[in-house]
Amino acid sequence: MNVHFSSKKHDWATPWQLFRELDARFGPCELDVCATARNAKCGKFFSPEDDGLSQVWHGICWMNPPYGRALPQWMHKAVVEVWAERASRVVCLLPSRTDTRWWHQYVLCHATEIHYLRGRIRFEDANFPAPFPSAVALFEKRPATGNLHSICRMRCFCCRRRTDA
Repeated sequence: MNVHFSSKKHDWATPWQLFRELDARFGPCELDVCATARNAKCGKFFSPEDDGLSQVWHGICWMNPPYGRALPQWMHKAVVEVWAERASRVVCLLPSRTDTRWWHQYVLCHATEIHYLRGRIRFEDANFPAPFPSAVALFEKRPATGNLHSICRMRCFCCRRRTDA
């Protein structure tokens, strides 16, 4: 069996060319919130030992989260840090898993922009392109665009809490 992307590996490094394009458009990114010394894209980064989920984020953040079971926790953290006005913007490279709960709860309800990437990304040091499509979601404290956000505001728990307060 030829497995291109093992579910045991979650730290797929963003290709530098893609990061540079996104950094020029949405950055400059100051903090990579979930990285290793090998794959960090910013001078400042949180390693697994730092546990970016328990840290305070600041400025414009880059996030290529682990694509495993913890991914929803990273999405929640991105939304919380922006709405608490600690991070001014979080730029996220994500698997485009539009059928998942976390996509609907966080991306559709809170992203101010979603950009679907054409083709499949070849992550650094990968022999083959990813077996899934990718998207870039931008989170910042401004109203999300499109009709989906207004629909979500009536239904999702995190939006109800924010608007009921």
